[in-house]
Amino acid sequence: MTTVMDQPKTGLPVTPPGETAPSRTRRVVVDDGHPALLVEHVSKRFMVGRKRKPVVAINDVTMRIPRGEIYGVLGANGSGKSTLIRLVSTLLTLDSGRVEVFGHDIAREEMAVKRLINRVSVDAAFFKKLSPHENLTYAARLYGMDARQAKREAIRILARLGIGDKRLGRPLEQMSRGMQQKVAIARALLTAPTLLLMDEPTTGLDPRSKLDVQTFIEELRDTHDATIVLTTHDLDEADRLCDRIAIINDGRIVAEGTPEALKARVAEEYGQSPTLESVFMTFTGRSLDDDLNEDKENEDE
Repeated sequence: MTTVMDQPKTGLPVTPPGETAPSRTRRVVVDDGHPALLVEHVSKRFMVGRKRKPVVAINDVTMRIPRGEIYGVLGANGSGKSTLIRLVSTLLTLDSGRVEVFGHDIAREEMAVKRLINRVSVDAAFFKKLSPHENLTYAARLYGMDARQAKREAIRILARLGIGDKRLGRPLEQMSRGMQQKVAIARALLTAPTLLLMDEPTTGLDPRSKLDVQTFIEELRDTHDATIVLTTHDLDEADRLCDRIAIINDGRIVAEGTPEALKARVAEEYGQSPTLESVFMTFTGRSLDDDLNEDKENEDE
């Protein structure tokens, strides 16, 4: 059994448009049973050519995430964070190690694990000719949900994310990138996952859409007892949302802790400013801003 203690317990305010959300109190999560996610000594290699050496994407990664936590994974492009998400979601097979979701081994109990998880990726796939409502209805049927209940829940979730009745019947191909990402999140939440894997869910969103998604993630965790693993390029987002953060570099976890503890560590041990940017640069030797600039240059070529 896992219990969650708030210090102190407060209601979650909804931030008015245009205002900065207040920093939230970190929760102390007491794990006295099966963790939501257990990753032990996991490695994954990819063959990129017959004469080349295998590329090590994940190298002996271990993490334990208790129920009810928002756990952030920060890393530059190619660091292995998305591969880790795909391994946990059973889209890739392990080379070595083991992964358990609420005590269920992902290799031996794959179907049980799939009923407990859902995934949101930065490039969500849809039937673009269909509407948000039709896409969500299709997903609900795949999970064997009651059609009427699924419809009510889909409308509620979409409305909370800012997609009103007028947009429910519009083809997804006519909607913005931000709106499509909100539909992807709604689709993942429709199945009420107890472990939600979010791979850069706010990348490319406009500021208002990003704030809507971030606020909804907080509310989801606090009202639905969901455990969330979040990869992100946004250091402010990680600082705001995550109870703990792991920094991954070249397939290895090089630092882990609460945002406050990591910032204090680089200030005390390395004499750096107490920011997540300093934390990231200290343990990886690079800036996430540089990584994002490289992406932009590649897109412009």
